[in-house]
Amino acid sequence: MADQAQRDAAQLRLAALVMAATGLLWLAANWAGQRYGWPSKYAFLADLAAMGGFVWSLLVTWRIWRRKARPGKEG
Repeated sequence: MADQAQRDAAQLRLAALVMAATGLLWLAANWAGQRYGWPSKYAFLADLAAMGGFVWSLLVTWRIWRRKARPGKEG
Protein backbone atom coordinates (compact mmCIF):
# COMPACT_ATOMS: atom_id res chain seq x y z
CA MET A 1 0.00 0.00 0.00
CA ALA A 2 2.86 2.37 0.76
CA ASP A 3 4.41 1.60 -2.62
CA GLN A 4 1.15 2.50 -4.36
CA ALA A 5 0.95 5.77 -2.41
CA GLN A 6 4.49 6.63 -3.47
CA ARG A 7 3.71 5.80 -7.10
CA ASP A 8 0.55 7.93 -6.93
CA ALA A 9 2.50 10.82 -5.44
CA ALA A 10 5.11 10.57 -8.19
CA GLN A 11 2.42 10.47 -10.88
CA LEU A 12 0.68 13.50 -9.35
CA ARG A 13 3.98 15.41 -9.32
CA LEU A 14 4.50 14.52 -12.97
CA ALA A 15 0.95 15.60 -13.84
CA ALA A 16 1.50 18.92 -12.04
CA LEU A 17 4.77 19.44 -13.90
CA VAL A 18 3.09 18.68 -17.23
CA MET A 19 0.27 21.12 -16.44
CA ALA A 20 2.67 23.91 -15.50
CA ALA A 21 4.98 23.31 -18.47
CA THR A 22 2.04 23.06 -20.85
CA GLY A 23 0.65 26.38 -19.68
CA LEU A 24 3.99 28.14 -19.90
CA LEU A 25 4.86 26.71 -23.32
CA TRP A 26 1.39 27.55 -24.63
CA LEU A 27 1.74 31.15 -23.46
CA ALA A 28 5.24 31.37 -24.94
CA ALA A 29 4.06 29.96 -28.28
CA ASN A 30 1.20 32.44 -28.45
CA TRP A 31 3.48 35.33 -27.57
CA ALA A 32 6.06 34.26 -30.16
CA GLY A 33 3.36 33.78 -32.78
CA GLN A 34 2.09 37.32 -32.29
CA ARG A 35 5.56 38.81 -31.99
CA TYR A 36 6.95 37.22 -35.14
CA GLY A 37 3.76 37.08 -37.19
CA TRP A 38 3.50 33.31 -37.52
CA PRO A 39 0.56 31.96 -39.55
CA SER A 40 -2.56 31.07 -37.57
CA LYS A 41 -2.09 27.36 -38.33
CA TYR A 42 0.82 27.36 -35.86
CA ALA A 43 -1.41 28.90 -33.19
CA PHE A 44 -3.92 26.10 -33.74
CA LEU A 45 -1.11 23.56 -33.49
CA ALA A 46 0.04 25.08 -30.19
CA ASP A 47 -3.55 25.03 -28.92
CA LEU A 48 -3.95 21.39 -29.89
CA ALA A 49 -0.70 20.43 -28.17
CA ALA A 50 -1.76 22.32 -25.04
CA MET A 51 -5.12 20.55 -25.02
CA GLY A 52 -3.31 17.24 -25.27
CA GLY A 53 -1.09 18.05 -22.29
CA PHE A 54 -4.00 19.23 -20.16
CA VAL A 55 -6.20 16.25 -21.07
CA TRP A 56 -3.39 13.82 -20.26
CA SER A 57 -2.87 15.48 -16.87
CA LEU A 58 -6.59 15.41 -16.19
CA LEU A 59 -6.82 11.71 -17.01
CA VAL A 60 -3.85 10.83 -14.80
CA THR A 61 -5.30 12.85 -11.91
CA TRP A 62 -8.78 11.37 -12.39
CA ARG A 63 -7.40 7.83 -12.45
CA ILE A 64 -5.55 8.37 -9.16
CA TRP A 65 -8.62 10.01 -7.61
CA ARG A 66 -10.80 7.03 -8.62
CA ARG A 67 -8.26 4.59 -7.20
CA LYS A 68 -8.24 6.45 -3.87
CA ALA A 69 -12.05 6.67 -3.83
CA ARG A 70 -12.26 2.85 -3.76
CA PRO A 71 -10.32 1.67 -0.73
CA GLY A 72 -9.33 -1.95 -0.85
CA LYS A 73 -8.89 -1.87 -4.62
CA GLU A 74 -5.40 -1.46 -5.97
CA GLY A 75 -4.27 -1.22 -9.55
